[in-house]
Amino acid sequence: MKEFDYVVVGGGSAGCVIASRLSEDPNISVCLLETGGSDRSVLIQAPAGVVTLMPTKLVNYAYQTVPQPGLNGRRGFQPRGKVLGGSSSINAMLYVRGNRWDYDNWAALGNPDWSYDKVLPYFRKAEHNEQFNDEYHGQGGPLNVTYANYQSPLGQLYLQAAQQEIGLPLNPDYNGASQEGCFLYQVTHRNGERCSAAKGYLTPHLSRPNLQVLTHAQASRVLLENGRAVGVEYLQDGQTRAVQARREVILSAGAFGSPQLLLLSGIGPGAHLRSMGIDSALDLPGVGQNLQDHPDLVQSWHTRSHADTFGVSAGFGLRFARAMWEWRGHRTGLVSSPYATAGAFFKSSPEQPAPNLQTIMVVAVVDDHGRKIHWGHGISSHVDLVRPYSRGNVQLASRDPREQLLIDPGFLSDERDIEMLVTGAQIQQRIIESSVFDPIRGKALIPVDVNDRKALAEMVRARADTQYHPVGTCRMGPDNDPMAVVDSRLRVRGIERLRVIDASIMPAVISGNTNAPTIMIGEKGAEMIREDASRLA
Repeated sequence: MKEFDYVVVGGGSAGCVIASRLSEDPNISVCLLETGGSDRSVLIQAPAGVVTLMPTKLVNYAYQTVPQPGLNGRRGFQPRGKVLGGSSSINAMLYVRGNRWDYDNWAALGNPDWSYDKVLPYFRKAEHNEQFNDEYHGQGGPLNVTYANYQSPLGQLYLQAAQQEIGLPLNPDYNGASQEGCFLYQVTHRNGERCSAAKGYLTPHLSRPNLQVLTHAQASRVLLENGRAVGVEYLQDGQTRAVQARREVILSAGAFGSPQLLLLSGIGPGAHLRSMGIDSALDLPGVGQNLQDHPDLVQSWHTRSHADTFGVSAGFGLRFARAMWEWRGHRTGLVSSPYATAGAFFKSSPEQPAPNLQTIMVVAVVDDHGRKIHWGHGISSHVDLVRPYSRGNVQLASRDPREQLLIDPGFLSDERDIEMLVTGAQIQQRIIESSVFDPIRGKALIPVDVNDRKALAEMVRARADTQYHPVGTCRMGPDNDPMAVVDSRLRVRGIERLRVIDASIMPAVISGNTNAPTIMIGEKGAEMIREDASRLA
């Protein structure tokens, strides 16, 4: 059995950060296990390739949820990256940190080291922002942040409409002093290519002799001895293998993968483990609980002109073929677009402590995560409830690690969520159906009266689904929190030398896209590991 100082499970957004940062010390050996393969595909590196990655199983687990009563009994779709870089290799690349209130709320929940002022240095450490250089933004970090090389002029129409119709302020830096307002999205691109966590943190350092990356390696359980983690068992090439950790095992397999591995290792709710025939190593009731995700409603409209949008038409096919040659030679043009352009953060009501609704305008017709294709061209707008009240859970369906979990986000199980999401749908519909868009906007894909809240609620139940931000299933919390899985230093309670460092540790989902916060968690977690190791030395 090979031995390393640290074994990291999961080569996604946090795992790439941790493996890279720990292996900066040449005296430390690190092994990274990733179920998927290489991220070298042009479909990953070309930003517009996201349209083929999100709805398919190319490098995507493409999970389904259990039937959701809040969504009229429908099964939701849960894309997750199965490749180096994890979901940062298949996402829409929007760079969003959330709100100061989110992290101060984490601190108020008993995690004082995770207040906004405590996490901001790690956002700055991770970032190289090409436009902003101030107290909120970093320079020289591995994660490149900028505006997309290709910008549809329809983004500017959105900003104009949001200001005139809704009265939202223009806020160029929604990751800075204030989040509220409308803006053009910044993205994790570098020179017209996707800058995933793998591209930023891992790929430049694969030649380090103290870093070994094992791909197509499916972790099956954490090896435990006398209440401590000593290694990881995994499946590769049809064989069961193992790797030993002299110092620590770090789980960075995400909001689904990390609780799954804990459960398979006998760490979790005792009754559930017994029902699956798994010997309980530690009855830890919070494992797999507290699942939170952003419910998302997409509304789409056809456009009268094919200009400045993506779509399915003979003329656009030729245009896109030419754009591929442009991207190949210059990394500019349509292929450098993430489709998403402009958006906004705003409150559903004045008493909200921070914006709880987010919109994302896309210059294409989006239906069922891109799995339903419509002839012609159009625009869409996502509205997301970014601080939902609903909670769900994940449980094992099998003792086979290759089988997906039973994923139950509990979407819209709390009636307050649908009321707030309907308000968001009204606001985004008023933006797109304002006079600003009259010259280009055609018929709505699913017409609905903007003033009919009952009809909008029915649309939400019939069409809403995830915005791809599951978190919380290995919740961080203080000693007096019976559902906390990890402490504020991300150590699994009751098991020595085992940590979880990924989006699953969030006690509450943040108000926005979760990739940048997950990378921040990786940065902060890696520093905690180093600090704790130096104290023991």
